[in-house]
Amino acid sequence: MVAMNLKYIYKIINEYPHDITSYTQGLEFYNDTLFESTGQLKESKLRKLDYKTGTVLKDLKLADEYFGEGLTILNNKVYQLTWQKGTGFVYDVNTFEKLSNFRYGNSKEGWGLCNDGTSLYKSDGTENIWTLNTSTFTEDNKIQAYTNTGKIGRLNELEWVNGKIYSNIYENTGIAIINPENGATEGVIDFTPITKLISNYSSNDNVLNGIAYNPETE
Repeated sequence: MVAMNLKYIYKIINEYPHDITSYTQGLEFYNDTLFESTGQLKESKLRKLDYKTGTVLKDLKLADEYFGEGLTILNNKVYQLTWQKGTGFVYDVNTFEKLSNFRYGNSKEGWGLCNDGTSLYKSDGTENIWTLNTSTFTEDNKIQAYTNTGKIGRLNELEWVNGKIYSNIYENTGIAIINPENGATEGVIDFTPITKLISNYSSNDNVLNGIAYNPETE
C-alpha cells in the first residue's frame, strides 16, 4: 500500500459535444470511435458515437428493467454491465447483435468495466476490483484499492491506461490511479475545478463519470 502522494492536475485541450440526455456510465474508444453505455431505468442505451461531432452512429436501447453501467471492448465484443440485476451483456461490436449474457458472482452489483487485452476488470461500488474470465465469466481474482491510510470505496467507471487502472470515485471529483497487481493507489487526478464549468453539476447526481483513453492520440 502506498500513499496518494502524487496528485495530478489537468489541462483541457479540446471540448466535444455530448447528448445531455445520456447518463454516462461506461465510455471507451475503439478504433478511434467512442462507445458509451448509459444509465437510468427505461432510458439505458448502448451507443456508438462520432465523438468529434456528437453524432450517434448506432443506438441500442436496453429493456426497461435494466440500468446500464460499465462498458469495455475486447476481441470485437462489447461487454456491458447492468447495475442491480446481476446481469451483463455481450454484443458484436459492429452490429450490436446480442451474443450472450452472463451473471455476476460475489461482486453483486455492476459499476465499472475495463480490460487489459486479456481479462476484464469489474468494479462493484466498493473498494473491490474483480478479474473476470472472458470464457466462463467467473471471478478469478480481486484486488482492493487502498492507500496507506485506508481503502478507497465507491469505485465506479474504470479505464485501462498504460498498465494501470484509472477509476472514477462515485460522488467524488478525483480519479484514482490503481496498480492492478496489488490495488495500491499510486496517484489521483484532481478534477475539482472542472465542476465549475458544468452548469448542472451536483455532488450526488450529475457527477463526473466516464473515462476514455484513445491510444491513437494518447
